[in-house]
Formats: sequence, C-alpha cells, structure tokens
Amino acid sequence: MRYIETLKHPVIARLSLIQLISYFGTWFSQVAIFSMLVAYEADEITIALVAAMSMLPAVILAPVIGIVIDRIAFKRLMLWLLMIEITMTLSFMLINSLDSIWILMILIFVRSSAASMLFSSQMSLFPKIINGEMLKNTNEIHSVIWSLSYASGMAAGGVATFYFGFDTAFLADALLYCLAATLLMGLHISLEQEVHTQSNRSMFSDGARYLIFNPKILHLVLIHATLGLTSFDALVTLLADFAYKEVIAVPLAIGWINTARALALMIGPFLVGKLINKNNLHIFFILQAFGVILWAFLQFDFYASLIGLFVTGFFTTTLWSYTYLLIQEEIEPRFMGRIISYNDMFFMLANVFVALFIGYSAKWGMSLQNITLVLGVGFIGSALYYLWFRKKYS
Repeated sequence: MRYIETLKHPVIARLSLIQLISYFGTWFSQVAIFSMLVAYEADEITIALVAAMSMLPAVILAPVIGIVIDRIAFKRLMLWLLMIEITMTLSFMLINSLDSIWILMILIFVRSSAASMLFSSQMSLFPKIINGEMLKNTNEIHSVIWSLSYASGMAAGGVATFYFGFDTAFLADALLYCLAATLLMGLHISLEQEVHTQSNRSMFSDGARYLIFNPKILHLVLIHATLGLTSFDALVTLLADFAYKEVIAVPLAIGWINTARALALMIGPFLVGKLINKNNLHIFFILQAFGVILWAFLQFDFYASLIGLFVTGFFTTTLWSYTYLLIQEEIEPRFMGRIISYNDMFFMLANVFVALFIGYSAKWGMSLQNITLVLGVGFIGSALYYLWFRKKYS
C-alpha cells in the first residue's frame, strides 16, 4: 500500500494536515527559544534544563495522560490541548531576561504536557481505526510530517528569529495553532468511546500491571526508548554557540543544522522504509550508530557538520516508526492509551537523560565531539539489545 492510498482515509488525511501545521509551529518557535537563551547568555546547564523541560511532562504525567486518553473523547480532548498550547506560546513573549528563565521553564512544561497528551492520543487512536500495512504507513507518514515540519520550521524559524526577533516567532506559532484548531473543528470521526467504569486508581494499577506482566511489550518499549539518544537539541545549541558563531549567526546555525538533519529524517523512509523488518532491525541500529559517529568527526567545520547531520538523520525516522509499530501491534485495544503513554514516558525519559548528559558533560569539560561519540556507541548497544530480544522471543 502506497502512502497516497493511506492518505485517502479522511481521518488520517485531516489529522496529518493538523500535525503538519502544529508541528511546524512548534519547531518554528523552538529556534526562538534557544536563540533567546544564547542571547541572554544562559550557561550549559540552563540550556540543558530548558531542553529537558520539554520532555519531562511525558515522563512525570504518563499515568495521568494514559487515563485521560482512555476516558475522554478524542476530538474534545484534542481541542482543549490545542487551546493550552496557544495560551502558553503567547506567554513566551513575557520572557525578557535570564531572571525570568524559571517562568519560561514552567510555560514550556505546561505546553509540552499538552503536546505529549495530544501526541499520545493520536498514536492511540490510529490502531483503533486502522491496522496492518495502513497502520505502518500511517506511522511513517507521521514521522515524515514530523521531519518535514522540523526541517521547514527550523529553517523558517531561524530566519524569522534573526530578522524579526523572538516575539514575532512566538506570535506566528500561536496563529498556526489557531489554524490547527480550526481544522480540528471539521474533523468527522465515528468511533464509539469506550466506557470505563473503573476508578482512576484501578485504571492506573491495571495499566501498570499489564505492562509489567507483558515483558515482550516492556522490552519493545525499552528498545524504542533508545531512539532518545538522538535528542540533540542541547548539543546543537552548544555547537552553534561555541563552535559556529564566528561563521554564522546562532539562530541561523541552529536552524540550518536542524534542517539538514530533518531533510534526512524526511527522505530516509522513502528509500529504506520498505527494507526494514524484524530480521534486520539490528542492522539499522548499527547504521544509525555509524551516522552519529561520522557526525562527531565532522563537527569541526560548520558546513561539513551538515553532511554528518544528514547521515545521522537518514535512518532515524525508519527506526522510530518501525519500533513504534512493533509496540502497537502487541497491545490490547482497551489498554492502548495507557501503554502508549507509558511508551512515550520511557522515550522521553531517555531524551531527558541525554539532554542532561550533554549539559553536564560539557560543563565538566568533556568535548562536544566525545559526547557525540558516546551517543553513537549507544546505538551499537541498541543493536545488541535487539539481537538478544529477537532470540528470546522468536
């Protein structure tokens, strides 16, 4: 089944368009946030903490997110979440000095909480309305949309921030969320909402017990979480600040570096997405390791680093979407929302650890090249972990 055939599904088509707009806005303002940190002379730890703050909600609130998703109708929940994102994004305009960074962190935490719940609700919805090859294609389309939004949003955000300032970027982001909410109003979805008569505590304990007593799913969740090693936001910001600012302005450096990576994230699935399967998944992890290690050795030069980032991103989308599919296929529908939120929790927890590792390692004197090499070697560990998993559950 081709992607175009999958997009003929009316729900998938409209949700994909909403994703494209909202994700573009998120990455558009992301450049403004990190450029603002550099402009206010934030140190390595502050940059790492801000990067981690966008990931913490999926870790801390995972049990709550899963219960909310399983209890509240999808469309109503999604509309409320978009309203929260609009409000928080406009509030970013209140930040005007390093003294207000703690307010920025709170705003990012709240916005990211809404974004995490929105993402998990969508990924829980898809297996309820489609399956098989169409579900696999939908995951890959979602990844491509994320990558396209990442590339175009980062590039446009870098230019807009450089020429028009932070506040303009935040305002544009909020307007994009408004457009996404308008499109959501026209979404027609006929899905009977499952009624849960259990208490929230019972739903929480049942979901946790289901995951713990299904070790195959738990291992797949941990394998997927290793993709958190590609959480490069803090690393890219530090490179732009310490290594490239004499060559190119920081906002432009952040924008173009992430654009190079995102182009690869977008192109990769079209070329290798049909090749990946359960028998060769470990090879893709090794190829991912090669890409990150290559980038480490090309970081000395801004333009060479763009090549390294492209190779680094080439296999990431395919790995992300395929490992997510393996998890979705194993979950019983009545537990879908809770287990998907737990999966996102582990994935984001890995992102948080990586962001903090980058920040503290740089603060303690470890070179950015060696930090990158450690992340690359981590994917070799992912390959070995999957080989063990495949042998145990084959």
